Amino acid sequence: MEQEVISKNFIEQIIEKDIEEGVYPKIVTRFPPEPNGYLHIGHAKSILLNYGLAQKYNGTFHLRFDDTNPMKEKAEYVDSMIRDIEWLGVDAKEHLYFASDYFDQMYEAAVKLIKKGKAYVCDLSPEEIREYRGTLKEPGKDSPYRNRTVEENLQLFEDMKNGKVEDGKKVLRAKIDMASGNINMRDPILYRVARVEHHNTKDKWCIYPMYDFAHPIEDAIEGVSHSICTLEFEDHRPLYEWVVNELEYEHPPKQIEFAKLYLDHVITGKRYIKKLVDEKIVDGWDDPRLVSLSGLRRRGVTKDAIKMFMELVGVSKSHSTVDYAMFEYCIREDLKLKRPRMMAVLDPIKVVITNYPEGEVEYLEVENNQENEEMGKRTVPFCRELYIEREDFMEEPPKKYYRFFPGNEVRLKNAYFLKCNDYIKDENGVVTEIHCTYDKETKSGSGFTGRKVKGTIHWVAAPFAIKAEVRLYENLVDENAEQSNEDGSYNLNPNSLTVLKNCYVEPNLKDAKPLDSFQFLRHGYFCVDEKDSTPEHLVFNRIVSMKSSYKK
Repeated sequence: MEQEVISKNFIEQIIEKDIEEGVYPKIVTRFPPEPNGYLHIGHAKSILLNYGLAQKYNGTFHLRFDDTNPMKEKAEYVDSMIRDIEWLGVDAKEHLYFASDYFDQMYEAAVKLIKKGKAYVCDLSPEEIREYRGTLKEPGKDSPYRNRTVEENLQLFEDMKNGKVEDGKKVLRAKIDMASGNINMRDPILYRVARVEHHNTKDKWCIYPMYDFAHPIEDAIEGVSHSICTLEFEDHRPLYEWVVNELEYEHPPKQIEFAKLYLDHVITGKRYIKKLVDEKIVDGWDDPRLVSLSGLRRRGVTKDAIKMFMELVGVSKSHSTVDYAMFEYCIREDLKLKRPRMMAVLDPIKVVITNYPEGEVEYLEVENNQENEEMGKRTVPFCRELYIEREDFMEEPPKKYYRFFPGNEVRLKNAYFLKCNDYIKDENGVVTEIHCTYDKETKSGSGFTGRKVKGTIHWVAAPFAIKAEVRLYENLVDENAEQSNEDGSYNLNPNSLTVLKNCYVEPNLKDAKPLDSFQFLRHGYFCVDEKDSTPEHLVFNRIVSMKSSYKK
């Protein structure tokens, strides 16, 4: 029997070639977030890719916080990222690092570059630096401070470190090529002065390295073999390689770029999400309408669904936008055989079975999941008064409407046939109660074959029903509009959240715990909200509806 050939993505091909040629003593990958917000679905792709590669090639995976910009970073973001990464099933504590742990080594690296004549202190203002840098069509011009002596640069850089220079007055720049076709190579800034307390190093430093300088040094110090990042860093790769080569690391890491995950009609930019949070448009970073990992977890999306989605999306070199329906498909596929199928009425109307004995209760056996017998069965109470969905009754139905209307008979799920005989309205003409009769011979599972009905509806027994709040979520961004405007404003969907306060769920859900999830028949998948739900007031978030527009 021929062995199945599994095609490898381009990153795996590069790694396997490096292994074959003995380029690195060990495969080491990393995920290096800046702690300036919460992680989102796009980060999950990078986390799972890097972690998966380390596992596949018997290497190690590092989680490293690139905390080189204390103006935007918080310990809160560090904690949230560790929590999210571990939730994805990644061991984040065994190799946990901070860029700030290497600040001393980065300073020494900068001194080394100065001594090699490869870095200088520049007094130009930020505006002048931009002006001198040139454009994509025109080369830049040298800073008047570019030819300072090594001794002068060493002294000025030490003055910067010792707090003798005001913020913004001087920077340390690499001396590369102001005429380079790659603007990133036109004497980029390596260090700036900033008197800001750091979440980790406190007030030890008043100078901080720039990301493009710090990042390759961190990778090299940790022995990272393959620095896998997204395509926007492709133009930064020459600078990455310049830094590790000029600093003469024995096994310089190799930067490889892949395409970011773009989902249609979702907001993933951290600064945009922060704006939504700060303006209280959403309920924090974990709002279930967001695709932050905290929001997805609170909504009830599982890590397995995210992993399935990432495998479907794959790894490529070219940008593309993925249909959000594909993500929803993965959520449904993951949950459908794992979660019990419960009865919940979200817009209730009362049904009275006029020929059912008053005060009598019987317990009916119900399969927990018709597609997975191993999940067993449960019992639900049945009695004279029930709740059904308001949409399951019409006074004057159109053709092919097979649910409740005067004179029609339907089957109650796992129960009996009921015939609608009458109904009551309030003073506003709203139907408040339906009167029916049941046929005792038609009990579900009894083998009754006397006649058939076309409609089956779900229900809950009114005296035993648990009142609950249900939150229905849709995409935060209007699907008929662009994702966001250039000024950072949004074309938001006004129906992104619908809160239903008077829902009823079957009594088996009484002890549901935060993040427990279920299928509500005909409505979709729901989970208990971990933030607002209490035993006295259950709150369910809709994870995903039953319908899917995604074609596999």
